[in-house]
Amino acid sequence: MATAGVEVSTDTVDRDVAAAVTRELERVFSEFVAYSRSLDGVFASDVAERLAAFTLDGGSRTRPRFLWWAMRACGGTDLHVPVALRIGAALELVQSCALIHDDVMDQSALRRGRPSFHAQIALQYPAAVPLPEPGASPFALSAAVLAGDLALSWADDLVAGVDLGPPVRTDVLRIWRAMRTEMVAGQYLDLLGQATSSRSAVQAIRTVCLKTARYTVERPLALGAARASADDATAQALNAAGRCAGIAFQLRDDLLSVFGDPEVTGKPSGDDISSGKATYLLALAHARARATGATDVINLLQDCRGNSPLSGPALSSVREALQSTGAPAQVERRIERLVRASERHLAAARLHGPATRHLAGLLRQVASPPRQAATAAATAAADGHGGAR
Repeated sequence: MATAGVEVSTDTVDRDVAAAVTRELERVFSEFVAYSRSLDGVFASDVAERLAAFTLDGGSRTRPRFLWWAMRACGGTDLHVPVALRIGAALELVQSCALIHDDVMDQSALRRGRPSFHAQIALQYPAAVPLPEPGASPFALSAAVLAGDLALSWADDLVAGVDLGPPVRTDVLRIWRAMRTEMVAGQYLDLLGQATSSRSAVQAIRTVCLKTARYTVERPLALGAARASADDATAQALNAAGRCAGIAFQLRDDLLSVFGDPEVTGKPSGDDISSGKATYLLALAHARARATGATDVINLLQDCRGNSPLSGPALSSVREALQSTGAPAQVERRIERLVRASERHLAAARLHGPATRHLAGLLRQVASPPRQAATAAATAAADGHGGAR
């Protein structure tokens, strides 16, 4: 697919990056869905149209915003807009792939406060669900895997079709290829840590870096810098800033998974605990519990594995146990250090104009919790017991 579309200025996109990317997604989906419909109407309505709706409905367009403000801070002009928006749309499709597949692997029934992709399929075809849990339908899970594959295929089509000169195209495709493999490697390490009940803090951080930090922050920044033909020193500084902020983002998400308000996060609290996720928070809690001989904490966390979802009292007990180890506070301190490191790296980059301020604000924003969830987590930390309700 060649780069197409409507002439849009940098000033227009600057005013609302998310809206500009959404409009670009609507344009590309009209073509993708029309082709899907020409193949088969049921496939189009069940998978292609649902994938388009899933991608368009919800999400803050964080990855395209990183790409955009990096490009602008590196001197991007009106000439760079069409390709930036097209790659931004591709990043949103990669995100859809990741979310749909992640929910399949976790068999999560909710995403953004609504039924996850496979849960929607299961609700549409109840006769094809032989198990008591709709989210566990083999048919629905398999259909969602195909939808995630389709999202990644569409994303690749968009990037392959952009109109770029040889040096920039080489850089963009190199970054894109690396990002896809890193994302899969990180997801595998996440599954492996879960399957082996890993309690390694080092492995948890490596997983965070590959699964989330790079494709959420670092690689979108790199794509924006490459589009604007930034010099190597600037690109490296942006990469380092993005990696630090991206790790902080996932560590914050791990805290919110336990202490956050489901009304804000859109996911049930305690999912990471009950599914046995090998998060940095849990690795720290286990290490500190072992160091102090708190076998009751270790046993409680172990007993909660596989008990999904956790009841209110059980979740309160887990929160209290985690707080007793001091692990949440230690994670908060690491997040603060990562945010400061990200700011130092950003200051070392050779950036231009007011876009630098937008980029700095976005980097800090990704590591900050939503207001209600932050209040709940802070309350839990202060009280030493159950946080969000």
